[in-house]
Amino acid sequence: MTQTAEKAVTLVEVTRATTPAVRPERFGVHLEGDGVDVVVSAPFADAVWLCLLDGDDETRTERRVELLPRLHGCWHAHVPGVAAGQRYGFRVAGPWEPVHGLRHNPAKLLLDPYARGLAGQVELRPEIYGHPVGDDLRPLPVDHPDERDSAPFVAHGVVLEDRPGGGVANRPGTTWSRTVVYEAHVRGLTLRLPDVPEHLRGTYAGLAHPATIAHLRQVGATAVELLPIHAKMTEPALTRRGVVNHWGYNTLAYFAPEPGYATRAAQEAGPAAVLDEVKGMVQLLHEAGIEVLLDVVHNHTCEGGVDGPTLSWRGLDDLGYYLHDGSAAARYLDVTGCGNSLDFRHQRTVQMTLDSLRYWVEQVGVDGFRFDLMTTLARRGAQVDMEHPFLVALASDPVLSGVKLIAEPWDVGPHGWQTGRFPAPIAEWNDRYRDCLRTFWLRDAATIAGGGHGHDLRDLATRLAGSADMFAHTGVPGGRGPVASVNFVTAHDGFTLADLTSYDVKHNEANGEDNRDGSDDNRSWNHGVEGPTDDPEVLAARRRSRRNLLGTLLLSAGTPMLTAGDEIARTQHGNNNAYCAPIDGDDSWLALDWDLDEHQRDLLATVAHLTALRREHVVLRPWRFRRPDEARSGRPTLVWFDEHGEAMTIDLWHDPHRRVLQKYRVSPEEHGRDMLLVVNGAANDVQVTVPDVGRPFELVWDSVWERPTGHEPITVHGGTVTTVPGLSVRLYLGA
Repeated sequence: MTQTAEKAVTLVEVTRATTPAVRPERFGVHLEGDGVDVVVSAPFADAVWLCLLDGDDETRTERRVELLPRLHGCWHAHVPGVAAGQRYGFRVAGPWEPVHGLRHNPAKLLLDPYARGLAGQVELRPEIYGHPVGDDLRPLPVDHPDERDSAPFVAHGVVLEDRPGGGVANRPGTTWSRTVVYEAHVRGLTLRLPDVPEHLRGTYAGLAHPATIAHLRQVGATAVELLPIHAKMTEPALTRRGVVNHWGYNTLAYFAPEPGYATRAAQEAGPAAVLDEVKGMVQLLHEAGIEVLLDVVHNHTCEGGVDGPTLSWRGLDDLGYYLHDGSAAARYLDVTGCGNSLDFRHQRTVQMTLDSLRYWVEQVGVDGFRFDLMTTLARRGAQVDMEHPFLVALASDPVLSGVKLIAEPWDVGPHGWQTGRFPAPIAEWNDRYRDCLRTFWLRDAATIAGGGHGHDLRDLATRLAGSADMFAHTGVPGGRGPVASVNFVTAHDGFTLADLTSYDVKHNEANGEDNRDGSDDNRSWNHGVEGPTDDPEVLAARRRSRRNLLGTLLLSAGTPMLTAGDEIARTQHGNNNAYCAPIDGDDSWLALDWDLDEHQRDLLATVAHLTALRREHVVLRPWRFRRPDEARSGRPTLVWFDEHGEAMTIDLWHDPHRRVLQKYRVSPEEHGRDMLLVVNGAANDVQVTVPDVGRPFELVWDSVWERPTGHEPITVHGGTVTTVPGLSVRLYLGA
């Protein structure tokens, strides 16, 4: 074995397993009886060893146990004398033919794809690549594998007990119609929250602290959707640039939580303590009635392109785990833009993904998942198949079919945009909703302010009513319903709400890519001044636009998603791709700043008021598309009116100069309150006639209000003419 001057691993013993695994169908390393069961897939290998690592960096030793071959490319054994806390990895011998997708190299210690805990971290060294590399870590053409040992420079798996967390037994079970999703970063949410003790800030424990929970409940969040908490690795290109991947969309292990988000005490205590902290977070959030959804990245891994590091999957079964283009050269088919794509035509990839999802549900207690670039998971090579075996398995799995499943319904490959096409029970991020609201309230408004005109009202009405064009026709009666549309205006990638209303163009210079990264199609509006300003009129206009966007979001049919910090006007100073931070850990600029001024507190109160209205009135959160003949008393369930209180006509729907729309929805409850939503997207005040539907209405919110409290009650009747200010939205409920 090759040694280095800095670190070394001493090989002390090589044995051959003699006892088959007790449960050879269970992948990974699991405690069983007097030792562990070991099962790993390496179908083209000639030999596979379980490598048991002991000692510290100065005196680390390695014991190798050669596993037994089994049918279908699996290697397994029962290995006695191994206990919880043991570090381990795999080594694989076999053909070295990179041009044909065979990358077996026993010099590379490989992480178990099923590892529940991790020790150590990946160091960007030549030793972790599967082939010789130059000083700048670029690959050189070779015929033979690199013989330098990678063990000192990679993360190791750690054997852990399987113990369900307390959150498994106390799930809130929130229905989709009552769900309000709050997308947050574990570290960013609490890193600067003063009411959280300093040693808990930016951690799993901090996220479950009473101060954090109080804020989540104040904004009406029923589910927190966490940016990836799977163990991650920063891309080599970022490391060379002196930054780290802040968001975490670069997975190293699908079963292990990211240790860096745990408290220092848990990190020092080891992987079991880190996992316990995650389980405790889930349990405490459940006790507060808040579900936990995980953003999972099963479309690609941190091993990157063919010139990336060899850490796990690439050294075990490159041809099986990764999507190739079918050529003799075994080139990667990259539909994610991240160097590689996992191949969901392959049984082991599907099985690993399902096993991982079930693990997080059954052992950790999470309540669902948001799938990053989920179109990749439905691919058969370059083709997309919405009857893909993985989607069928997901929908029919007795565990996973009962939790919340949300697709990011696109990737960057051919036919990648699939919004509205995923099958039940999967919900989807609705990018058409996002684009429509930004266009109506910002881009069109800016165009009108410049003397032009905007779009007609058809798309806006469709999005307000739940996007039936995409979610009412999916092979089941009534489709998946409006709740399958996860409505959002902002997300982690893109402008924050404050920046969306303060910048016309992105300002990503801090990322070190000369402002080339990030989207240029932001549909934002700076309201006349780019970035910070002291102009009171500009600031007031920006605040109203934020209320218009948030109000429309929370009063639309569908499942609303808020991005953490939008409720307090968080800014990233015009950066619309804030995925990286300095390598020294100074990511505080990406965290929520809780030092709020009066206007930020007003916005927070507005969001709390709107989510409370949504929670209290079922008419604001329909869960299915209703037919006209289902209405009470024979009245239509949904009617659209113009500013004169008259029913909209075809000509009005197609007129781009019309900017006023009234949406009337009948409550499905016999004694429920009907709703009337009045939208004025014109720059000027408009005289609006309240439609005569046989009952009066009470004004319960107006986006003109800086704060939703302290206003005199206003009741209007059919035929009442009222002045609705330009660029504003009002909500009336039946009196």
